Amino acid sequence: MAEVTDEYDVVVLGAGAVGENVADRASRTGLSVVVVEPALVGGECSYWACMPSKALLRPGDVLAAARAVPGAAAAVTGGIDPAAVLVRRDEVAAHWDDAGQVAWLEGAGLTLLRGRARFTGPRVLVVEEADGSLRTVTARRAVVVATGSVPVVPGTFADVRPWTSREATSTHRVPPRLAVVGGGVVATELATAFADLGSEVTVLVRGERLLAAAEPFAGEAVARALTDRGVRVLLGTSVTSAVRDGDEVRLVVERRATAAGDGQDATDRLSVDEVLVATGRRPATDDLGLETLGLRPGDALEVDDRLQVAGVDGGWLFAAGDVTGRTATTHQGKYDARVVGDVIAARFDPRPAAEGHAGGTRQGLSRQAEAEAAPWSRYRATADVGAVPQVVFTRPQVAWVGRTHEQAQRDGVEVEVLAYELGDLGGASVTAEDYEGRVQLVVDVARDVVLGATFVGPDVADMLHAATVAVVGEVPLSRLWHAVPSYPTLSEVWLRLLEAAGR
Repeated sequence: MAEVTDEYDVVVLGAGAVGENVADRASRTGLSVVVVEPALVGGECSYWACMPSKALLRPGDVLAAARAVPGAAAAVTGGIDPAAVLVRRDEVAAHWDDAGQVAWLEGAGLTLLRGRARFTGPRVLVVEEADGSLRTVTARRAVVVATGSVPVVPGTFADVRPWTSREATSTHRVPPRLAVVGGGVVATELATAFADLGSEVTVLVRGERLLAAAEPFAGEAVARALTDRGVRVLLGTSVTSAVRDGDEVRLVVERRATAAGDGQDATDRLSVDEVLVATGRRPATDDLGLETLGLRPGDALEVDDRLQVAGVDGGWLFAAGDVTGRTATTHQGKYDARVVGDVIAARFDPRPAAEGHAGGTRQGLSRQAEAEAAPWSRYRATADVGAVPQVVFTRPQVAWVGRTHEQAQRDGVEVEVLAYELGDLGGASVTAEDYEGRVQLVVDVARDVVLGATFVGPDVADMLHAATVAVVGEVPLSRLWHAVPSYPTLSEVWLRLLEAAGR
């Protein structure tokens, strides 16, 4: 039996970036909100993903940028200091101390409850706190699941104590030899970082290219760059055996003929000091008691554009972030969090009715607006379909938004593809001596709007938002022609792309 019973208007499960944003937005009309978190407030992004990984990558980027500019290159007389990089990483990760995040949460008028929560019925949960005590928490209005995701580790690696992204971003030791299993964002970023830090890195990719979700030329550019820096990239591979022998991990790797390049299958035996498994993530829904609500533990929570969970009556259960399977980035999860927080704040607005505009009441207008909201309103997560931005902080960087050429064709849209080499711009020549990069737009021919954009090259991440605005705003190319890019900047590529389109 639970010893303590609490009631709040809203219960948010998970205090990562998504949960924090949900709680903040939901509380703005005066709803009482409790956030339940068993680990660190701030979640994966703050301590084991976005922030520490970028701290590991930044030194290599800076050195490469300096070495690419005559005059500055002469000042670079040494390489990266791994120990100093790890010290800086610790600072960026706040030494895995969430006191600052807790202070923000409490300063926003939110309640933090540390522990693990399980549903025992509709809007009722039992929270097991750190000391083993139990607390029943009831949500008067809504519950939001924002528990994120966890790494997928294939059974082949079960007995070798592999690294996941958590161990890799928090390590205080640079392994002399590192195998990275996977070809996505985590795999390519951490392969880049550890190669910079001095590891001998081998990347083992099941598919035929890196960054399979991006345009093919993006993954090809990253593979070339990694190879040029001494990283061994093996495509079309599968690890059939992994054995830890003391401080060493021995892998048996099979390569398909198309990837081996010699017309025959090949088998490699690889010995490394650590193996990083970056083969994907799955929703963290295993131990939430979802079966009591008629949902299946371990599955993603299917939601509509209000982020309301399907299959649960009453309109009280919501989910946001990785746990929905819709998004897999912090920024898009925070976007969903803002939407669901606003939906809850409006739908369950506790403020007394007051005279509002157009002869209605403030409360009534708020609820009506949420109920009648159209796509692209603050109450609909419309950008999750066709307007999701992604940045990969490899070297070169890769950034894209919206649909790729392949996705647009699969959707049956007639498109025109516009491409331009960034190195041909005047701005590129002052950025680096031998700047290499490419931009590609996917244009809907019938509507004359940008459906997707991909950027590859040094520091292209900061170019992405202009494309995101164009995609979300569905700005016609005829109007984009009047958006004059400053010279000499890399943004001049927009002018060249429009010229290629005959504008």
